[in-house]
Amino acid sequence: MRTVQFLAIIAALVFTATSCVENTGKYKTLAAERDSLQLQAQTIEANYNETIGILNDVEEGFAQIREAEGKMMLDVKRIEGNNISKKEQIAFQMSQIKEMLAQNKARIEQLQRQSSQRGKENSSLNKTIQRMQTELEEKTAYIASLQAELEKKNIRIDELTASVGQLNTELDQLSETSEKQKQLIESQDVDMNSVWYVIGTSTELKASQILTSNGIFRPKTVLDQNFDKSAFTKADKRNVKVITTNSKRVKVLTSHPKESYNLVTAEDKTIMIEILNPAQFWSVSKYLVVQK
Repeated sequence: MRTVQFLAIIAALVFTATSCVENTGKYKTLAAERDSLQLQAQTIEANYNETIGILNDVEEGFAQIREAEGKMMLDVKRIEGNNISKKEQIAFQMSQIKEMLAQNKARIEQLQRQSSQRGKENSSLNKTIQRMQTELEEKTAYIASLQAELEKKNIRIDELTASVGQLNTELDQLSETSEKQKQLIESQDVDMNSVWYVIGTSTELKASQILTSNGIFRPKTVLDQNFDKSAFTKADKRNVKVITTNSKRVKVLTSHPKESYNLVTAEDKTIMIEILNPAQFWSVSKYLVVQK
């Protein structure tokens, strides 16, 4: 029983002593300093983690820029021989690189602000920031020069496209002119080689005014100026070799060199006109009038 009472007394004394110490100004000062140090440690750790995160983002950003540059350079070397879609692709790649450069610039500026706000310089961090700033400036200058080169290439492509377009227009016009000339030549060729022939009785020929009677004692006139041309059959003298008369008795009324044709009797006893020399046969007249 005495032991229990003794322990209770000791505990009360310790509690009372501790309570007295906690209530002293020195203790409170030490506790405040301890809490402040803990808060500072937490802040430093948070700042450190944030700085490391930003540094990693910047490094990753530069890696992505280098990768994008590599892809774009392959396309830039081939741009002058490609279509407009390739140019659009390069323009998109360029805009992506510019955006990544802007993001890296903002992150580096954030690092610079954080470094200046801490008061105490960190030489290692400052060197890293300076290195990143230098790389950013170099990349920015390089992209600017590359864009200028790209614009020059685009101008050359546009000029080439305009020249090709003009050439195509001229070729189309030349082709159209050539086609018209061809049609004209063909038309002239047809006209030059067109001949006409008619085979009919004296009555039929007179009805068409192809054969005109001038009286009993005057010779008949062939192909007066008022004759009916629709009575004739049109042909190409290059293709007409034989003309069938379907008559056993015929008389050639127009003038044609005798040696240029023959009158040939067919198996049915009808007469055919065989043209031996077309050029010579039609040289005097392009009209052949045969009376049956």
